[in-house]
Amino acid sequence: MDSRDPHEVSDEGEQKKLALMRAFVEREDPASKEVDDLMLRRFLRAQDHDIAKASNQFLKSLKWRRASVPNGFISKSEILNELEQKKFFMQGFDKKGSPIAVVLAAKHFPSKSNLEDFKRLVVYILDKFCASMPGGQEQFTVIGDLKNWGYTNCDIRAYLAALDIMQSYYPERLGKIFLIHVPYIFWAAWKVIYPFIDQKTKKKFVFVEDKKLKETLLQDIDESQLPDIYGGKLQLVPIQDS
Repeated sequence: MDSRDPHEVSDEGEQKKLALMRAFVEREDPASKEVDDLMLRRFLRAQDHDIAKASNQFLKSLKWRRASVPNGFISKSEILNELEQKKFFMQGFDKKGSPIAVVLAAKHFPSKSNLEDFKRLVVYILDKFCASMPGGQEQFTVIGDLKNWGYTNCDIRAYLAALDIMQSYYPERLGKIFLIHVPYIFWAAWKVIYPFIDQKTKKKFVFVEDKKLKETLLQDIDESQLPDIYGGKLQLVPIQDS
């Protein structure tokens, strides 16, 4: 696992830009004073160190959070229907120390899901991952399992909503996403989603061949941390129970 202090990877130029960004956002929104440098740095890096763009994105995220998560967190009681479907799981860490999420896409049915509830579920998941990260780690890894995925599971609005939340309000949190058991019919949905993925995030998607599934996952995840359904030793745990 990577135990480096995340402050150590910042160079002097980045620190100067970070200081300028902090001065600007604190002047625009006093609540920014409560945010640590690591969060500001993620926004700065997401915008290729463009201080104006990073500051605007960060300030928008503060407004969004006050409006969308007024209590500071999403409670289980707000998303019971989504949680009961048991489509999101969390357990184990990859070789870099990133927590691992497993998404069983075939368990999501738009006919049984409300878009606003789904958005709250996404925030619940992302906040839980951020809270579970060990010191020195800022990103998480996802295994997106598309086994048995079909048209009844396809929910473009939900996919785009999740993508927007992650890119706009949780930048630089996704480390890598493995897409496995990808059926041919998924490519039609992918063509719709792909243009909305920013360039940095596009590089984090890894499509895995079925015949190379275990060996590919083991390059990033130790067998002891890999879910048993993929040949590892950990049982899947619903995210609400993890």
